[in-house]
Amino acid sequence: PSPDLVDREFSADSPDELFVGDITYIPTAEGWLYLAGVLDVFSRRLLGWSIADHMRTELCLDALRAAGVSRDKIRFAGTIFH
Repeated sequence: PSPDLVDREFSADSPDELFVGDITYIPTAEGWLYLAGVLDVFSRRLLGWSIADHMRTELCLDALRAAGVSRDKIRFAGTIFH
């Protein structure tokens, strides 16, 4: 298993210090959709999201990229996202 790098402490002293992500399932008449979101822990603001009919890596990467665009960050150097 991966180490718990935030030690289950989901708080931050400033914006852009700690982001969290999650995926949820959305039932539709045609089948399931999957929504991935990225939140800034400090502001509790939704920074990026992505929706797709699959739950592959690119779903989460698209949400993370959208968060980067909202924060004028093209790359997240040293980012661990799991």
